[in-house]
Formats: sequence, structure tokens, C-alpha cells
Amino acid sequence: MRIATTIFLTDETIRPVRLARELEQRGFDGLYLPEHTHIPASRDTPAPMGEPLPREYGRTLDPFVALGQAAAVTERLGLGTGITLVTQHDPVGLAKQIATLDHLSGGRFTFGVGFGWNVEEAADHGVEWSTRRELTRDRVALMRALWAEEPTAYKGEFGSVRASLAYPKPAHGAPRTLIGGAAGPKLFGQIAEYADGWLPIGGRGLAETFPVLRRAWADAGREGEPEVVPYAVRPSPGKLAHYRELGLPEVVLQLPPAGEAEVLRTLDDFAQYL
Repeated sequence: MRIATTIFLTDETIRPVRLARELEQRGFDGLYLPEHTHIPASRDTPAPMGEPLPREYGRTLDPFVALGQAAAVTERLGLGTGITLVTQHDPVGLAKQIATLDHLSGGRFTFGVGFGWNVEEAADHGVEWSTRRELTRDRVALMRALWAEEPTAYKGEFGSVRASLAYPKPAHGAPRTLIGGAAGPKLFGQIAEYADGWLPIGGRGLAETFPVLRRAWADAGREGEPEVVPYAVRPSPGKLAHYRELGLPEVVLQLPPAGEAEVLRTLDDFAQYL
């Protein structure tokens, strides 16, 4: 089971280059970064992690810029988003960013996809909240048309693109795609429709929910099994042993949104799980 990490990198934390080098040298398998473009100071939307909203949410670095720095100073470290707020991007531009990062890193990118929780943040991007899941699916399909080997047109409910010359391509076709969100038939149906697996925060209750996802996967006619990658996990030996027993390929451990000294101390502690 691969051991990756996630962190809210901000203007106040350890820097991406230092962290990426330390992760690779210590034998960790990946770095996933979250995304928020901004946090409106006045919100009606309650934060799912509780109020007051932690300081780091309004200070996150752009994940693609930070992951680009990490890619440049590493050779094998996996690079991912946990998650990309797809509806808050122009899909043509996002397709280019992802393809460039995956190409330059030699196929190390994992595309974590999410639907968001902050209504006000999404509204500033012109997102209609009630259709954000359908918009996400549509934009992922449009991006995959741009990543296709041959010029491929796409016309969807929310957007379209002409058959185009669009290079570079991702290193190995569409990058590995994992969808984040709470367990449920709607989410599992979307995972089975267009993703490679699920990125559940914390990973609680997987013994009960993983079989439900497997059934949705099989009902959609998908071969093999969906990947399940517990995300932002506060680790313990028993918890990781449980994930291994479930046959999960990877787990993503939560690092503190802190300066260099505290993050490196946490990596020292996490070394027991490698």
C-alpha cells in the first residue's frame, strides 16, 4: 500500500520544493494539494469541518503552480490534487494545465475531482450550485476530448470544443481520475461513469461502503475494481492495517499546515508507516 501525503500549502507554511524533496528522500509516494481560489469573507455556507474556518483555507497556494515546482525537483513522487474544483475553471485552460504537468512529470499526476462545499466561492465563478455535479462531468468529458490522440470534438450540455490540435498530451492518456465526496448512490454512479475511483476524506466506514461502490461499478459494466484512496487520514497502525486488509492501493496522510520544522517532525513520526 502506497503512503502519500496531503497538506494545505500556504504563504505561511513549508515551501513546495523543500517538502517535495523531503518526501521523495524519505520514501513517501505522493503529494496531493487542495484548492480554493478564495474564501468570501461573508458566508452563509457553514464550513463542513466546523467554524471558525481554519486560517489556511483562505491562503492556499495554487495547486498546479506548487505541483509544478514539486515535479521539477523530484523524479518519482506522485503529484495530485485533492481536489480540483473543476467548475471554477475554464475547461480548455484546465486541460492544458493538467496535460502540461502530467507530460513534464512523466505521467505522475492524479486528477482529484471535487464538487466543493462553499456556495459563495462557487457563485463568484458563475457556478449554479444545483447543477455543479453535472457541470463537472461535462467539463471532464470536454477535457478528455482535448487529451485524445486525434482531434476530437465535444458538445455537451454546458460546453463544447471543436476538434483541435491540443498538445502536449498527458503522458499515458487521460490521467488517473479520483472523485471526492461523501458516500451515496449519486456519487458512486458518477465514479462508475467516468472516473477510476473514489477519494473519501478520512476513510471512515469503508468496510460498509466499498462493497456498495463495487456494485455500482459492476452495474455500469466497468471491468476490474474501482480504486479507493482514503484521503486526509490521521494515521494509526490499526487504521492502516485495516486499509491493507481491504486491499486498498494507497492512503493519503494529513500533514499540518505549518512551517518547516513542524512538518518535518510530522514526517519523522509518519516514517513508522512506510
